[in-house]
Amino acid sequence: MDIQALIRNIPDFPKPGIIFRDITTLLRDPDGLRHTADLLYHKCQDQGFAPDYVVGMESRGFMFAPLLAYQYHAGFVPIRKPNKLPGAVHRVEYELEYGMDALEIHQDAIESGKKVLIVDDLMATGGTAQAAAQLVQQCGGELLGFAFVIELVGLKGRDKLPDVPMLSLLQY
Repeated sequence: MDIQALIRNIPDFPKPGIIFRDITTLLRDPDGLRHTADLLYHKCQDQGFAPDYVVGMESRGFMFAPLLAYQYHAGFVPIRKPNKLPGAVHRVEYELEYGMDALEIHQDAIESGKKVLIVDDLMATGGTAQAAAQLVQQCGGELLGFAFVIELVGLKGRDKLPDVPMLSLLQY
């Protein structure tokens, strides 16, 4: 199955010159969603990943990380935007193209030494994934690697990430 054919390209969003890779068309296709989840899982297995937890970043990481957690019989841990988690949190601020943002994780979300896989729908500049890796480290987790559905190769997000395996199903 060609999952790339299920991803809609929206030109000039969110600003002129950008091509937005819209995965909502992939998500609504039952066979496409199943195939993508299975392919992501098998590619992760090929890397030798055996996580205790699969971490997903708000918001689209919440669509794929729980699917992998289910397949691995692992826990799912959400990383959220600020002020969305009710307990004590670790927080990391990071740079966006036009300003700053932050991510948070519950301080007790990952036990020290547990193996963690970080999953998101898209790898662009690497800022969000880098911040997620820092949060996993603050919790004491052992980062196994990263898995993405889409990687925007020209933005060189891989260069910001720790030296662990990273895979993506599609590269643009």
